[in-house]
Amino acid sequence: MSQHFWRGRWCGSSPDGEHHQRAREILRPSGGIMRGKFPSRKNGRMVHHEGLLELDAIYLFEASPLISKYREQPRLIQFPDGERLRRYTPDFELELRSGELITVEIKPSRSLGNEDVRHKLNCIHEHMQRNSSQFEVLTEVTIRLAPRLANLRWIYHRAARTPPTPASIERVVDRHRAGFPLAIQAAINLTQDTGIEPFSMLLAGALQCSLDGQISYDTQLNIATEANHEWFRISEKYSF
Repeated sequence: MSQHFWRGRWCGSSPDGEHHQRAREILRPSGGIMRGKFPSRKNGRMVHHEGLLELDAIYLFEASPLISKYREQPRLIQFPDGERLRRYTPDFELELRSGELITVEIKPSRSLGNEDVRHKLNCIHEHMQRNSSQFEVLTEVTIRLAPRLANLRWIYHRAARTPPTPASIERVVDRHRAGFPLAIQAAINLTQDTGIEPFSMLLAGALQCSLDGQISYDTQLNIATEANHEWFRISEKYSF
C-alpha cells in the first residue's frame, strides 16, 4: 500500500499556499480508512485525504484545468431534515476558474444503496439548491474511470512540481504553434530549451490529448482551442 502515499520533503510553490483549517479534525482514527496527506501543487500545501478514493479524486482535481484550487473538509453546513437541524461537513469544496464554488461529497457507490445515506444526501442537495449552491456526489464509477485516471496520474507525475505561469505557457504555445499536432516525446524535444514541458501545458489546459487509450510518449498532442479549453471534464454531467 505504500506506493499510494507520497513520502519526502514538501517544497511547494512560492509564495506559500493558503492556510486552511479543516472544519472536522479526526482526533481518534478508527476503522480501516487509510488517511494521508497529498502535496498539492494547486493549493501550495499538504491536503488531507480520508481513504484511497479521496486520494484518486484529488488527482482529478489537480489535473483539471477548470479547477483553480480546492479545500478539504471546508466548512460546517447545517441543513434541515424534517423538524431536525443536522450538521454536515463536505469532503471537498472546488473553486473553478470561473469563480464558481462546488461542494463535493466522495462516496463509494455501494453506500448509496443505504436508505439513510440516500436520505441524508437528498436533504443536503435540497438545502444547497435552496441556497443556489451546487452540490455533487462523486463515486468510484466516475473517479476511477479507466484508463483516464491512470493517464492523468502519469501526466501529473511528469509535470513540473512548481507550475509555470499562464503567460509563460502562452508564449511557448505561440512560439511552437506551427509544430503541432505532434507526439509527446517530440513536444518534449521541441520545447526543452524553454524550460516548460508539455505535461505542465496539459495540466494548464493549453494542450490536450485523448485519454481513451493508454497514454505514452507516442500519444499525439494538440493545441487546445478557446472553445475547448477544458480538454477533459470529470464528468459530462457536471460543470467541471
